[in-house]
Amino acid sequence: MKKFLAHTVCVAALGASLAISATVGAMAKDFRLGTIVPAGHFWSKYATAMGEAIKEQSGGAHTVTVFPSGQLGDESQMVQQLQSGALDMAFLTIADVSNRIPAFGALYAPFLVDNVGDGAKLLKGETAQKLLEELPGKMGVLGMGYGIAAMRQMLSTTPIETSADLAGKKMRITPFKPFRDLYNIIGIAPTPMPLPDVYDALANGQVDAIDVDLELIMNFRFDQRAKHLLLTNHAMFPMVGLVSGRVWAELSEEDRKLVGDNMAKALDDLLAEYGRLEPELVSQVKATGIEVKEVGPEFFPGVVEKWEETWKDQKPLIDRLRAEAAAM
Repeated sequence: MKKFLAHTVCVAALGASLAISATVGAMAKDFRLGTIVPAGHFWSKYATAMGEAIKEQSGGAHTVTVFPSGQLGDESQMVQQLQSGALDMAFLTIADVSNRIPAFGALYAPFLVDNVGDGAKLLKGETAQKLLEELPGKMGVLGMGYGIAAMRQMLSTTPIETSADLAGKKMRITPFKPFRDLYNIIGIAPTPMPLPDVYDALANGQVDAIDVDLELIMNFRFDQRAKHLLLTNHAMFPMVGLVSGRVWAELSEEDRKLVGDNMAKALDDLLAEYGRLEPELVSQVKATGIEVKEVGPEFFPGVVEKWEETWKDQKPLIDRLRAEAAAM
């Protein structure tokens, strides 16, 4: 409850028009939650489970409708909808968040953690949690906690024996600065495009490779188009559960607790699920018959140092995160 009281204080900074009144009464509401991942993705499944819990605990007064697959727009558009109050909630990557609040980009530092389980611990740590406090004042939204996806990998249509083989390749990325910087340093041409377009793009040569997690490889069957996987674990891919500041301001204290507690639980359960799921995902991908080459940071000599030099404005934050990761 302490975290949500802190959020209530932060919301006051959104302006007098969003001033929170303790007298706001409970009103039945169908909350709308957007996300860019498909309905079968674990983010969507846990969002649906959260909605079911809210409906049950409110005696049916409140429900949550989940809009997967970017039905409500891309992440930037959904953030704008959250800010206006047109959208109530979202499970979003922190890619667009880091475009607006650069400090969040430190969570994408290359080779920050070795696996999803360590990523989950780091996201629950002091440094990552403190970043959430910046969201109300700078974006007009509240962060109820972090989720995560499987670790990032590199899937290519051609064999990759050394990092030099990646030079000049067109790689589909999520369009935000941390990954653009990483791939520019490696010598790859970062190529943003919507995930549903990637399957055909791998076949027709629009892209040669994709920065991807193992779950998406299976969900979109990218293994049918690209047969060479570098199992790098080069970055974790955090998600944040957001609630519109305008919507939060209109909720009663009881409903804030209902929403906040259930979203926080869904996110914690999601973190734990990916930790359990990671070995199974690796086995599933290997079973497709694609070539899997396991590599570490030594495969990319000098890249971590060059990335951190590019991100020198966030170096103290990155150093704190690396110290917390090393202590796990």
